[in-house]
Amino acid sequence: MATSTKLLESLGNLEKDSFIPLLSNLIGESRHVQNNPPELIPEEDKVVKHLLNSLLPFSTTTGGGPLILNHVTYFPGRGNLIVEYPGTVPGKILSFVGCHMDVVTANPNNWDFDPFSLSIDGDKLRGRGTTDCLGHVALVAELMRKLGETKPDLKSTVVAVFIANEESSAITGVGIDALVQDGLLNKLKEGPLFWIDVADKQPCVGTGGMIPWKLHVTGKLFHSGLAHKAINPLELAMDAIKEIQLKFYKDFPPHPQEQVYGFATPSTMKPTQWSYPGGGINQIPGECNISGDVRLTPFYDVKNVMKKLQEYVDDINENVQKLESRGPVSKYVLPDENLRGSLTLTFDEANSGVACDLNSKGFHVLCKATEEVVGNVKPFSITGSLPLIRELQDGGFDVQCVGYGLMATYHAQNEYCHFSDMAQGYQVFVSIIAQLEN
Repeated sequence: MATSTKLLESLGNLEKDSFIPLLSNLIGESRHVQNNPPELIPEEDKVVKHLLNSLLPFSTTTGGGPLILNHVTYFPGRGNLIVEYPGTVPGKILSFVGCHMDVVTANPNNWDFDPFSLSIDGDKLRGRGTTDCLGHVALVAELMRKLGETKPDLKSTVVAVFIANEESSAITGVGIDALVQDGLLNKLKEGPLFWIDVADKQPCVGTGGMIPWKLHVTGKLFHSGLAHKAINPLELAMDAIKEIQLKFYKDFPPHPQEQVYGFATPSTMKPTQWSYPGGGINQIPGECNISGDVRLTPFYDVKNVMKKLQEYVDDINENVQKLESRGPVSKYVLPDENLRGSLTLTFDEANSGVACDLNSKGFHVLCKATEEVVGNVKPFSITGSLPLIRELQDGGFDVQCVGYGLMATYHAQNEYCHFSDMAQGYQVFVSIIAQLEN
């Protein structure tokens, strides 16, 4: 069997001369893999094509090597690619998953450089997808290519899963959800699964759930000079949101586990959008909408929070006359007209956060590898959402999260990553494989 030293020598370092051309090809497809339906439907097979060009020469398909390639497609042009390097011990396995081949949209008019072609500025690799997540696709593909080329004698099977359709949940049954449903990833439950789609080179051990909400507020339209004859929905919305937030933070305060996991913020509930039908400045409108989200640490239950929010709204509707208002004519009932202001709460699709298992072998080898390669290990948590991984965790997978792009450029204009960070990521992956051999 390969010793750790032999394995490290065999796999070496990330080879710039092969990584950069592959990444250049992938970023060159980023225009075609923007995910914003219905306008933009990605064609992930344009990325798969370049991966196959890199990996096929070392595959069982061509007879040139040991890599087993499985191109799985549920919608035309929207494939996933599973790459397996077989080990010698049945049931001993580790996997690198989450490298997605779609990207968020980019408007070239707002960028300082072309988002849809790779450009290099010193250590910076620039273009849409360099951080999220085509840089990771190229990185993991290079690891698998090197395994196929050098053929180290491993006990562990190493699997990479390149997925379609991570950036939007508007269309389902395309990517990892379908792969899991079809049982194609079942054997990955037997070892640690490393989700490679975060940033800043440190283990991300916790993420937040998200509950998108919309509050429709109904009042009574009237002339602003006769405010006593109106029910002002804008004021009602402001006062109602304050009441809802006060109750939310009482019922869902900072959780003790948030400190253990290093969450930057506790759970939050806040408005982010406001709209109304329009009208003159001298007109109190009859209705408005206020929308926002709840970002929930994984120690609270999403369904329970949604139930509580509905209870808060129901209580306000029943007692709207008691709601604190803003002056002698800022009232939310008109008894003479038998009119009451009212709130209607609706939700879009919600998802739960994740707290990774801090006692798992996967977590410990990731931390040790990070400390060896990066020089320190500082696990962190955020209330940003990675909706797909909670389903994996609930399905019995030992999910650990890490990534080597930059949080500062995630989904941002002028996205870039550093080659030096990707090179460290490669070394971390090699260290993980070596540790698990022992």
